[in-house]
Amino acid sequence: MDFSLTEEQTLFQESVRSFVNREVVPVAARIDEAGEFPHELFQKCAANGYFGLRYPEDVGGMGADFFTYCLMIAELARGSLSLAASVAMQSLMGTDLVYRFGAAVHREQLLKPALRGEKIGVIAMTEPDFGSDLGGITTRAVQTDGGWVINGRKMWITSATQADFFTVAAKTDPDAGFKGVDLFLVEKTRPGVRVGRRIEKLGVRASETSELILDNVPIPAENLLGEVGTGFKNLGGILSEIRVMTGALGLGLGEAALATAVAYANERVQFGRPIAKFQAIQHKIAGMGTQLEAARGLVYRAAWQIDAGQRDMKLAAMTKLFATEAANRIADECTRILGSYGFAMEYDAQRYFRDARFLLYGGGTSEILHNIIAREMGAPKRSRK
Repeated sequence: MDFSLTEEQTLFQESVRSFVNREVVPVAARIDEAGEFPHELFQKCAANGYFGLRYPEDVGGMGADFFTYCLMIAELARGSLSLAASVAMQSLMGTDLVYRFGAAVHREQLLKPALRGEKIGVIAMTEPDFGSDLGGITTRAVQTDGGWVINGRKMWITSATQADFFTVAAKTDPDAGFKGVDLFLVEKTRPGVRVGRRIEKLGVRASETSELILDNVPIPAENLLGEVGTGFKNLGGILSEIRVMTGALGLGLGEAALATAVAYANERVQFGRPIAKFQAIQHKIAGMGTQLEAARGLVYRAAWQIDAGQRDMKLAAMTKLFATEAANRIADECTRILGSYGFAMEYDAQRYFRDARFLLYGGGTSEILHNIIAREMGAPKRSRK
């Protein structure tokens, strides 16, 4: 098992790193402060082929493996987690199910334009009262003679204000729990689709998040993604990728926070010498670096296994759990090393600290991931009584 990068992967990673250093890092603080969708950077990512990186060439992609995709996501997160989150939605969650289960017309009119950056696709799962418990969602899809009618309300939908189409989770059988969940392609132009209030967030402020309201939305039969009763199973087909990708987001943010802390410790002079020479600071840096490398090992191994066709739910959950928690610890230590400057808005440390919290929720909270890992290790399932 060799996780060293191929020459092609190394060159690609270097090209993304160069793009991030040149185009993203200089404006990351400004787009965070503005709190608006980064249209210009988003289109530059499209021009670089990032949205189609993991898709085959016959739909306009680049045919790269998932390992290479994670390298890209980590680099983008190193520059701006807001941008990286928007790119991840466009290049994975918002388009994958359309690619795998959409009709030919959907590929031509929605998927291919999305990979070129001409349309934006997002996924809509979470509801005001249901996040981790997907089987408890109340959004309903009722079959009609011509297709389906959907009613419901979704919450925490990334890029909803910008989206052209949504992959929506809805119940076709309200009494069947997870097995009653199905996935539907809903274009924003359909009657009854409305983007509601925008949620002002602590971090990833340039990744706009809103509620989505579906009021008697009619859709044709072909907009059901997959067969009736297979929605949860089909979503599970990319769940490992989502979790490992989220780990890669944490990897990139952790790298940025560590680099900021080391640079500051070498520049900041107290008691006649740089604080990097004090053992207390050295221990912090050593701990941060160790956690980052452990996270990198998990992300790389999990991505490698996915490319090998081995979707290990336990390993993917471990990767997301450790890498995102490590990113939060590293960001916290960064602010501590900067001291009062870690509390100042003019320094990037506070942005890393705020943004890191975002990583703890999507793809399963740490608490849910602990349950999954324990279950996969042989612990009994929790009683639903």
